[in-house]
Amino acid sequence: MPMKKTKSAATKAKETASPSRLIDARIKELGDWRGVTLARVRSLIKEACPGVVEEWKWRGVPVFEHDGIICTGETYKAVVKLTFARGAALDDPSGLFNSSLEGNVRRAIDIREGDKINDKALKALVRAAAALNTAAAAKRKR
Repeated sequence: MPMKKTKSAATKAKETASPSRLIDARIKELGDWRGVTLARVRSLIKEACPGVVEEWKWRGVPVFEHDGIICTGETYKAVVKLTFARGAALDDPSGLFNSSLEGNVRRAIDIREGDKINDKALKALVRAAAALNTAAAAKRKR
């Protein structure tokens, strides 16, 4: 008879932790400029859209939602990447989008170590993404 695989304590903890706590843990775990940057953009997203819901998807990606995905906050060795799910449909007068520009749907902002974040422009982009999601959700309900 095959042995039943048991889950480790860490796996069980991850399954029961809230997405916000998992994001907190990711920020702490990074322990460098990427953690500081992720914490900063997370704060700006919450300021721009107080009703934002934090999720933890795809084996460890922070996701910010309001009537659908606003953006994800992935961390890589050289960048913190904010990928806006419907970024191609958003006006970006400040030119924040600098990655994934060739697609028809998504757009991303790659933030490198030492980059200055344009708080006002990022918050405007988050608000626009949330409004776009809300309008689409209202349309689906009709």
